[in-house]
Amino acid sequence: MAFTLYYASGSPFSWRVYLALEYKHAEFSTQLVSFDKNEHKTPEFLAISPRHQVPVITDDAFALYESSAIVEYIEERFRDGPALFPRDVRDRALVRQWISEVTAYVEEPVETLVREIFYKPEPSQRNRTAIADSRSALARELERIEARLSGGFLTDTLSAADFTLYPFLAMFPRFERREPELALAPLIGAKTRAFMGHIEALPYFQKTYPPHWRT
Repeated sequence: MAFTLYYASGSPFSWRVYLALEYKHAEFSTQLVSFDKNEHKTPEFLAISPRHQVPVITDDAFALYESSAIVEYIEERFRDGPALFPRDVRDRALVRQWISEVTAYVEEPVETLVREIFYKPEPSQRNRTAIADSRSALARELERIEARLSGGFLTDTLSAADFTLYPFLAMFPRFERREPELALAPLIGAKTRAFMGHIEALPYFQKTYPPHWRT
């Protein structure tokens, strides 16, 4: 078997897939893709990821991009590992509901902050209205998440839903380093912070941690 994950350091979508692979005890190799070096634009990379985005996986001659599709593939491909999606039909539907909500209500404001804060190095270049609106959207959604949490994870057991949400929340300190006044940390409630702690305590968490965040 030649299963490879192509990922970018700090990409929440890549991190989601990396966590899922480790959780499933999959045998795979990794290939770090540098956007600074334009490795996502090479002909070789475009052959497997025509939108020049990460993550993308190759499984022998098969290539697949889009993190949600990859996570579903991992679940089916590595059946012997623990389930990313519960076997019970209703429990499985709840996991997919969480994933849909994170995608709809957390991903978009986080991606806006990425564009405004990471891609615009000068604060004067940034759209202050877009940043404020994104913070407000995250505040509303995190309040809803906090109210719904009753255990260590989003549902009864660790699942694909947890790996979808966590990487977005983990980006908050990175935003605050460049814009301290953004004050995203106070938006995370006690139960949500405990959820993050459970993810960070996983035995493979450090292996998946974005390399450039360590420096």
